[in-house]
Amino acid sequence: MSDGRGMIAYKPVGLLLGMGAGLLAGALFRQVWRLTGDGDAPNATDEDRHWAEIIAAAALQGAIFAVVRAAVDRGGAVTVRRLTGRWPG
Repeated sequence: MSDGRGMIAYKPVGLLLGMGAGLLAGALFRQVWRLTGDGDAPNATDEDRHWAEIIAAAALQGAIFAVVRAAVDRGGAVTVRRLTGRWPG
């Protein structure tokens, strides 16, 4: 398979992996936030929450999402290379 066709073939797999990573990151963030003892994570428009709490929650959520997404993307690429002998992308 040529490099162009291999990348096109990987796109649907990458999309599914990305969606799974988002779901996993969201679940992981909720579990980590519960450890703070503050209950549910604050919404940016929650008027009863302070700026620091909202910004901290957003930063934590972003960091968790980025790490999970990178790990899933890398794992998917490694798996494709093992199966096909080519790096996707």
